[in-house]
Amino acid sequence: MLSAVVLLLALPFCTAESGSSYAGSTLVDSYPPPGVTNAPAVNAYFPDGSQVGYAGPTSTGAEPAAIVTAIPFSKVENAYPLSRPNSYSADSADTTFDVMRHWGNLAPVYSVESFGLPDASPIIPEGCGLNVVHLLMRHGARYPTSDSGVSHFASKIHAAASKEGFNVTGDLKFLATWTYKLGAEILTPFGRDSLFSNGVAFRYRYGNLLNAFTDLPVFRTTSEDRMVDSALNFAAGFFDIRTYETDYHQEIIIEGVNFNNTLSPNHVCPNSNTADIGKFGGTQANKWANIYLKDAQMRLQPMIQGFNLTISRLADMQTLCAYETVALGYSKFCDLFTEEEWEGYEYYVVSALSGKLAACVTNESIANKGFWYGHGPGNPTAAAQGLGYVQELVSRLTHTPINVWNSSTNSTLNSNNITFPLNQPIYVDATHDTVISNIVTALNFTSLAATGPLPTDHIPPHRSYIASQIAPFASQLVAQVLSCPASEEPTHIRFLLNDGVVPLTGIRGCTDDWNGLCALPSFISGMHERIGQIDYLHDCFAKYTMPQPDNIIDGRYPR
Repeated sequence: MLSAVVLLLALPFCTAESGSSYAGSTLVDSYPPPGVTNAPAVNAYFPDGSQVGYAGPTSTGAEPAAIVTAIPFSKVENAYPLSRPNSYSADSADTTFDVMRHWGNLAPVYSVESFGLPDASPIIPEGCGLNVVHLLMRHGARYPTSDSGVSHFASKIHAAASKEGFNVTGDLKFLATWTYKLGAEILTPFGRDSLFSNGVAFRYRYGNLLNAFTDLPVFRTTSEDRMVDSALNFAAGFFDIRTYETDYHQEIIIEGVNFNNTLSPNHVCPNSNTADIGKFGGTQANKWANIYLKDAQMRLQPMIQGFNLTISRLADMQTLCAYETVALGYSKFCDLFTEEEWEGYEYYVVSALSGKLAACVTNESIANKGFWYGHGPGNPTAAAQGLGYVQELVSRLTHTPINVWNSSTNSTLNSNNITFPLNQPIYVDATHDTVISNIVTALNFTSLAATGPLPTDHIPPHRSYIASQIAPFASQLVAQVLSCPASEEPTHIRFLLNDGVVPLTGIRGCTDDWNGLCALPSFISGMHERIGQIDYLHDCFAKYTMPQPDNIIDGRYPR
């Protein structure tokens, strides 16, 4: 009897806690507070700097060109001021494991070491000159999309906590008083900071190209709130917080159904929104989720009564880890999952991200497999959706107006040299994660698809397609147009994806080069060929079903 008492005393003392009536409810704060005094009579007491005067010396220096001169290259390696989360059983885990880098498209941007060219550097190759730069960037970290899986998870917790029998213990005890504090769609403070910082960094790297402008730059974005905010925060960092509004022109292209927009092409590609084709990634992701989250379900379900931890809800909990961290700075959901389960989550994202997904999976719970099958090499509409931007890129590279309107290009804007100039030394376009995935597919970056279709029952070793490297929050695809040797006439081009140099060997005429360089005439010729291969009308509008099995690796329907 004594030994039994001793054994009971040795067990950890865990008591179940009933959920509070507000558990899972939504909290919303509003600033400025209601009734705030902001009348002209009060504002008159606070003149701006131009009215106060006494600014002191204001002479400027020379424009920086760090992408040419800075050795070693400055990398993006952390996500300050966010708290870096731990994984489950972190005491015995690899302390170098970074949970954030396994959030797929919800990961903060970081510098990629290599896409297969380990000796290449983002720094302009020795002997070459920088002539033009093209930047395609994703918006910054945001709140979940409206009607997301994570908001449904919160409402389900709230409903369960309002009934008798809801109890939580152990690692899930925090759910007894947890509330949902996330907004919808717009940038978080960290998202604003990331784009501002990217603008500053871009000025350091490419600022000297401003000397070649003869008119104000035109930068483009779409009309969604987070897209406009991202573009403006970038511009404020790139130019100056007090002058950016007059330092350039910000073009805002309507993002909506039936509006042609190369930065949001899905609205004019119906097949990308169908359950069978556009949402195919969700179907594939469901299969993998049922495998990689099985142990987590067995481990966590005993800690909660009155609430069924389904596989999809567990995936929502992983997604909440990412969203709460980028919105609130920290999340208790992160510690619930092992390193292996976080690796499984990123692979899940790669195969499933495809808008509103299959019944078990929501659009916020997806990364590698979703990008592959929903918006990347494995989806037959991916290249078609990226086609319009490739046509725009070729138009800019050749200084030739677009005269064929067979994609998502906007004939009203693209045929006007004011809204679509062809002579800028710096181009900046803001878009979405899925569109970056479409565009790198349309560009035929075959090195990203080298390991082929993604299996749904295991993670293949050394896979080439990783969502957090391709389209994280604040992602950047940069095309450097160079002259080698340095001159006023460009001779070569190469691409950096989040600082990693991308091989261009999938493009006809582009040969192996350890710096990722391709002769500009060869690249343009290869793009003309690629444009001719992509059948926008068929892939976006024809009636067809997904091939089974889906062995597509170039984003086009098999011919």
